[in-house]
Amino acid sequence: MQRAEQRDGTSTAIDGQELSQDELLTILSNQRRRFAIHYLKQQDGAELTVTELAEQVAGWENDKQIEALTQKERKRVRSALRQFHLPKMADSGVIKYDTARGMVSLTEATRNANFYVDSLTGRAIPWGMYYLGFSALSAACLVGLWMELYPLTLLSPRVYGVFFVTALAASSIGHFYDNYYRMRLGARDKPLEVEQ
Repeated sequence: MQRAEQRDGTSTAIDGQELSQDELLTILSNQRRRFAIHYLKQQDGAELTVTELAEQVAGWENDKQIEALTQKERKRVRSALRQFHLPKMADSGVIKYDTARGMVSLTEATRNANFYVDSLTGRAIPWGMYYLGFSALSAACLVGLWMELYPLTLLSPRVYGVFFVTALAASSIGHFYDNYYRMRLGARDKPLEVEQ
C-alpha cells in the first residue's frame, strides 16, 4: 500500500496541479517509479542525467552494484524510464524532465512531500494488527480486573494503567520511527523493497 501526505484527503497539489489520490497512487504503484523518486529524493534537489538515474534504479532492481550491471540491464531500465516512466511522472508534475538534455529532477513540491511505502517483510506484522492485539490485551486485562480474576488482582489498577500508557507511548514512538525513517521514500540508502 502506498500513501502520500495530503492536504484535504482527496487530492494533492504538486506544482500547481491537483493530483487526485488515484493519480498519485498510479505514479507510486510502479516499482521503477518509486525507485526513481527514492533516488531523486536522496539527491536533495540535484539534477541528474537519465543515465545516472537509470543505473541506480537498475542496480536496485537487479540487486547488484552499479559496476556489476550488464549493458543490457542498464539499457532496459534507461529505455523504459525515457520512453514511459519519466514522461508520465513529468506530465503529472512529480518531476521535471528535460528530454533534450536528458536531465531529470524532482519538482520543489515533490521534494517537500513525504511519500510512504508500507511494505511488509515476511516477519513483520502490520501496525493495524499490532494495535488490534494491543487493544484486545488491554480489554482482557480491564475485564479481568473488573471481574476480580485471581492473577490480575495481584497488581493494582494504577500499575496496569501506567503499564498500558507507557506501552502505548513506546508503540507510538516505534510506529512514528517506522513510518518516517523506514517507509518514507528517500529516507534510507536503499528502498525498503530492495532491503528485504
